[in-house]
Amino acid sequence: MKKHILSFVFILFSQFIIFQSIAQEKQVFPFGVIEEIDSKELEEKRTLNIYLPQGYHLDSANVYPVIYVLDGSQYEDFPHIAGLVQFMNMYEILPKSIVVGISNLGKSRYKDFTYPSDDKQDLKDISDNGGSEKFIGYLENEVIPLMEKSYKISSHRTIIGQSLGGLLATEILFKKPYLFDDYVIVSPSLWWDNQKMVKKADNFLENLSKNTTELKKENPNYERKIFVSLGKEHPVMHKVADKLVDSIKKLEETKNGIITLFYEPILKENHATILHLAVYKAFENFYKKGKKKK
Repeated sequence: MKKHILSFVFILFSQFIIFQSIAQEKQVFPFGVIEEIDSKELEEKRTLNIYLPQGYHLDSANVYPVIYVLDGSQYEDFPHIAGLVQFMNMYEILPKSIVVGISNLGKSRYKDFTYPSDDKQDLKDISDNGGSEKFIGYLENEVIPLMEKSYKISSHRTIIGQSLGGLLATEILFKKPYLFDDYVIVSPSLWWDNQKMVKKADNFLENLSKNTTELKKENPNYERKIFVSLGKEHPVMHKVADKLVDSIKKLEETKNGIITLFYEPILKENHATILHLAVYKAFENFYKKGKKKK
């Protein structure tokens, strides 16, 4: 009996060795590179996942726009957004672009994506909150400079955020609108802090107005594009999204082409399923002239 068991174990071990040998001979599928930042802003090490478009290493003179994806770990939105960009590149729906997945893996996205709330229910539900100012500093002072230093990039930047990531993208739009040219804001959690940010949207957007007016003087073709979408969600989510859109519309109507808004709810999707289709529609709108949807 022992002899049979030993023989079986030997066969299994041999098969494992053969499998390992075959696996080592296989080529690694190239999809992206990983950068690690020893962040002074966040006082900890953070990870970026970076997709480089086909031909990146062959054309030394070309530069590429950069798409920054919040919730960008390999287990979240980075792989499918990078795959979507690759597909749209292949069919020339949008320019070849670099995709940067900003990972929160092993960290608190609740802290990274929220500003401090005065709402007691928020503090009860999400006690680890209020770190967005530092996280935005991380983007501005560490992530973007690393990309500018290490990769062949143009000045054009897009940010994509969903849910609390959409809250953060909206906060950047309101407080530091110069950081990105295009904003893809999906199902934003603007209920945070008793809807305080969206209630003050008109005031915040004056910041955007002043910034874009100056840029327009320097570059007459300059514009900032904003895409907002959400699926079939809690009524409060629709209420705050409508408030955001209404404020942007008022600004859009007075700024002679500086702001271009696209608002496209996708009610056949829900909070969990909307992002992929929303991002596809955002890029369709951004890169097809005359297809403006509100």
